[in-house]
Amino acid sequence: MFFLLRMAFWLGLVLILLPSGSSQQAPPSEVGASDAISAASATVGDLRQFCTRQPDACTVGSHVATTLGYKAQAGAKMLYDFLTEALAPKETGSLAGGGLSRSGKSAMDKSAADTASQNTLTPADLAPAWRGPTPRKDAKRSA
Repeated sequence: MFFLLRMAFWLGLVLILLPSGSSQQAPPSEVGASDAISAASATVGDLRQFCTRQPDACTVGSHVATTLGYKAQAGAKMLYDFLTEALAPKETGSLAGGGLSRSGKSAMDKSAADTASQNTLTPADLAPAWRGPTPRKDAKRSA
């Protein structure tokens, strides 16, 4: 929880120090950057003592954060499962279905055709296509 407070502090500080980017001239501000930094550091110092002043609120907050973490994890798992099912290929080629494929052949006929086509490569097909340059043989070797 303290990490979130620190992150909010630094993000707020960065946003305060960034230029506005508009072409209009902003009204003169009475709060300078050093005043904003000192106010933010005082706020962080006060927030550090919050759990000592309000232990019940910190206990309940930690339980809520834990519950939200579990819910976020379960939601992410559900989203992952949904996307996995939605983006998965429609035909996996398994034999468990045993039904007809799109071509009209049953899964058993398809599997028999697949086994008949095994081991049909020739030794020339199995040889690698490229082996790199052959080493040069020098006729003259100086010693």
